[in-house]
Amino acid sequence: MEYQNLAGKTVVVTGADGFIGSHVTQRLIAEGAKVRALCVYNSNGSFGWLDDLSAEERDAVDLRLGDVRDAEFVSDLVKGADVVLHLAALIAIPYSYQAPRSYVETNVVGTLNVLEAVRRHDVARLVNTSTSEVYGTPKTVPITIENELRGQSPYSATKIAADKLCEAWASSFETPVLVLRPFNTFGPRQSARAVIPTVLQQMLGGVEKIHLGSLTPRRDFTFVADTADGFIKAASAQIPLQGQVIQLGTGRDVSIGELVEMARKVTGSTAEIITEEVRVRPEASEVMHLLSDPAQALAELGWAPQTSLEDGLRQSADWIAARGVDLSTATKYSR
Repeated sequence: MEYQNLAGKTVVVTGADGFIGSHVTQRLIAEGAKVRALCVYNSNGSFGWLDDLSAEERDAVDLRLGDVRDAEFVSDLVKGADVVLHLAALIAIPYSYQAPRSYVETNVVGTLNVLEAVRRHDVARLVNTSTSEVYGTPKTVPITIENELRGQSPYSATKIAADKLCEAWASSFETPVLVLRPFNTFGPRQSARAVIPTVLQQMLGGVEKIHLGSLTPRRDFTFVADTADGFIKAASAQIPLQGQVIQLGTGRDVSIGELVEMARKVTGSTAEIITEEVRVRPEASEVMHLLSDPAQALAELGWAPQTSLEDGLRQSADWIAARGVDLSTATKYSR
């Protein structure tokens, strides 16, 4: 696999302030790219996780506050870019049931704004971020891109719509876009509403009881450094860009129950696990099993995960411990 050198290239990252986006931004800085990082505007002037950048890293990145829902702003942001990595999105599935219009406006209209800006300014490459949630509960596993898409939540429906916009723009306007579809990414900086950080925080905090929902759903967990590497390869691989979809997953799945036992070994916790019939998702919206077939990413991007789930859990626990355990951010129920 051949890759173009990103050093000196202007790379726009939307959603750079988020969990995955911040890791991608740091990788790009290390690669020598000229990074233009979009962080969602807020009254505090915070750049999210990019506030943790070193002084040297901050000097190397063009930090901008704005909103992907603003077409004129996005057009100005993208002008002159060589590559755009579009990660900005609303991602919290439970909240998508409460405020679905906001998900449409950010995830669908925001992606439309990025596509139009890329088209207007003749950007050479766009990488759009999808999610394994677009498959819903699959009829067969391991999942390939041939699996049908199922909008089992407002969130997943908006991501399907964004993916299909990319497909349409590639076909209709020859927009050079690739859709990257990560499975369940975890690691340092992940929100405590997710199952891995909330379980690790509680175990490291020495709680005696941890309340969880169902332990039976199965997931394919990818460490964030590997997901970030997938974005770097998607930004630089010398391949045709025709709206194709490439998924990032390890090809290994574990149940939430198995995951909890692995977390015990990492933390030495003896906490009692209490499962309660608390439904965050409506019954028909539950996604029970996600498992990727990793062969395509290896063949088309030269990408393969390098960090095992066990090692990733250790690194995540070390990061949480180093920052100090804050049990107030750990959710009572994790699904």
